[in-house]
Amino acid sequence: MSFSEQVKARTGEVETIIEKYLPPVSGYQKTVLEAMNYSVNVGGKRIRPMMMLEVNRLMGQESPCLYPFMAAIEMIHTYSLVHDDLPAMDNDEYRRGKKTTHVVYGEAMAILAGDALLNYAYETAVKAFEAAENETQFKQTAKALQVLAMKAGIFGMVGGQTADVEAEDKGIEATEELLMYIHKNKTAALIEAAMMVGAILGGATEEAVSAIEKCAYNIGIAFQIQDDILDVTGTLEELGKPIGSDEKNHKVTYVTMHGLEESKARVEELSKEAIEILKGFPNRNEFLENLVEQMIYRTK
Repeated sequence: MSFSEQVKARTGEVETIIEKYLPPVSGYQKTVLEAMNYSVNVGGKRIRPMMMLEVNRLMGQESPCLYPFMAAIEMIHTYSLVHDDLPAMDNDEYRRGKKTTHVVYGEAMAILAGDALLNYAYETAVKAFEAAENETQFKQTAKALQVLAMKAGIFGMVGGQTADVEAEDKGIEATEELLMYIHKNKTAALIEAAMMVGAILGGATEEAVSAIEKCAYNIGIAFQIQDDILDVTGTLEELGKPIGSDEKNHKVTYVTMHGLEESKARVEELSKEAIEILKGFPNRNEFLENLVEQMIYRTK
């Protein structure tokens, strides 16, 4: 089976799990439920839950507590996109070729759908306690829930989004320190959450969880730098969106700070270190290693 066929099979596996946890549409609140499910089902590569699953397998076991967390992290990721697309944020009318949630359901309902997805993500994640088969798994679930909440919140993704919005709205000149803070939190935090939760529920030691967090950080930063590179080198056909938007909007990126060649070298350095960390575990997961490389060295 080719790698692309493996990805397709894994994506189907993840989709089935997520579908199981989506709320049924009924009652007086059915409009917001429809908007929630529409947002999740717009599509996507399901990278975060897939990485959570594969790291769990890397640890040598597939925890019965894993599935609710896989659905939860996709709900959190989706809520962030719903809010990003709003007129007050990026004001986007399309995502993955489909109309964005606020265009279909109205701005107020899109805000509520985002709020609902975030809250329902935690309602879903706590179902993992019901699946815990012993005290060890119960404690692992509690630790995983703590990591998920922190990485998605003000000391993670929301913190990064805040710094990004303020820098743009107030015309703050982005220093390298600020830029890396935004990248670490806005982009890398949910990847860190996905991989760390997979490790924790797989029974990883604290040392191993820290190594996975470092690996995920590298992946997130390399992913974002590659995004900046593609804005310069990509084509409209490859990316499916206008190129050169960063330069046009006078946006400071890693590429504008360090140049194209140094940026490419940094991506190479970060990705190699991430792969080496993964190879250091007793149970090799070649699919996960290939997935990381595909994420980083994508052309779109």
